[in-house]
Amino acid sequence: MQRINSMSRYHMILAGLATLAGFVSFVVVASAQSEPTAPADPAPVVETDRVLAEAIFAGGCFWCVESDFDKVEGVLETISGYTGGALESPTYRQVAKENTGHYEAVKIVYDSEVVSYSELVEYFWRHVDPTDAGGQFCDRGSSYRTAIFAATPEEREIAEQSKLAIDESQVLSTPIVTPVIDAATFWPAEDYHQDYYLKNPIRYELYRNGCRRDARIGQVWSRENADG
Repeated sequence: MQRINSMSRYHMILAGLATLAGFVSFVVVASAQSEPTAPADPAPVVETDRVLAEAIFAGGCFWCVESDFDKVEGVLETISGYTGGALESPTYRQVAKENTGHYEAVKIVYDSEVVSYSELVEYFWRHVDPTDAGGQFCDRGSSYRTAIFAATPEEREIAEQSKLAIDESQVLSTPIVTPVIDAATFWPAEDYHQDYYLKNPIRYELYRNGCRRDARIGQVWSRENADG
């Protein structure tokens, strides 16, 4: 009986110590939770000096125009689409029928502090055949014609002066037929046309090489390339 009482007192002492330890833990935790939480540092503000602008060019197959302009430093995005016609929300099938008045075109979003509109125009001329009024390379029909869509009088002046300078230089065998047109509503093309050259690189290269786009551009601009 004495042994049982001794063990009971021992268990009671342990239980008391455990209770005391639990109370101390509770006080510590409660105290910690009651401390005011320091506010998180605000997210850093990312400052940018980019001055975004847009330009619209039609240069035949918009897959190729996208691919060409994506190589230009300062170009941030290229979007294939349709413009120049009266039909709202045109589809590729409608535009391909040649009765909508729309061109296959590309909207270019660029940093004007890195590349200027004038530089984009000069680049455009040298990546198309501006002497072809019936389309571009193997793609024939009005939707594949070339055009520069000017959004402001300044853009029109830059494009017209650039066109005149090339014609006067006689670097091309025949005059430029590419018109400078007032910009109209731009309708983005279907998703499968966007970044086609990245999504389908093998098919794209087969198309571009089969159409002899680069070979023909080299011929059209051969005088300038020879002088350079």
